[in-house]
Amino acid sequence: MNKAFVREDDAGLDDDAQDLPEEPGQARPAKNYITPQGYARLKAELLELLDVARPEVVKIVSWAASNGDRSENGDYLYGKKRLREIDRRIRFLTKRIDAAEVVDASLHYGNDKVFFGATVDILRANGEQQTLRIAGIDEVETGAGVVSWISPIAKALIKHGEGDEVILMTPLGPERLEILAVRYPEPEA
Repeated sequence: MNKAFVREDDAGLDDDAQDLPEEPGQARPAKNYITPQGYARLKAELLELLDVARPEVVKIVSWAASNGDRSENGDYLYGKKRLREIDRRIRFLTKRIDAAEVVDASLHYGNDKVFFGATVDILRANGEQQTLRIAGIDEVETGAGVVSWISPIAKALIKHGEGDEVILMTPLGPERLEILAVRYPEPEA
């Protein structure tokens, strides 16, 4: 029989083969920098899905399955679909939480340089003032002025201080921004 179809135990493998990752081609997830508030929101959503949403859907699917013919049972079909969506979101949140690196922005309190967690007041070239908060990828709310630390505007601002002018490369060309103020949350006592 061809060796490709025979499962051999790990005892016959050399040391190099045992050190290989379980899934070839899978890179370790990069760090997921996040504020303590963002981390708490991710954990709360995960617990809500695990403790409330998933058990409710499982109960509905179980009841619908006990009714007999599943091929035309809307509760069963929709419930199974919803269960797959919940399980997918649980896997996603679990991976994001496992890779999370919680960064306490209050450690920079009183600093006038822009780092992760800073709230920055900027003056755009057109005279418009804008307030941005630099946060984690999972915390982005563009309408509320919360941008990711890997966004172009955050990258342009990071490591610069109050009064500095920075150049932001936009699709329309370079834009000059002036940093008016940098704030961090106060440390908790």
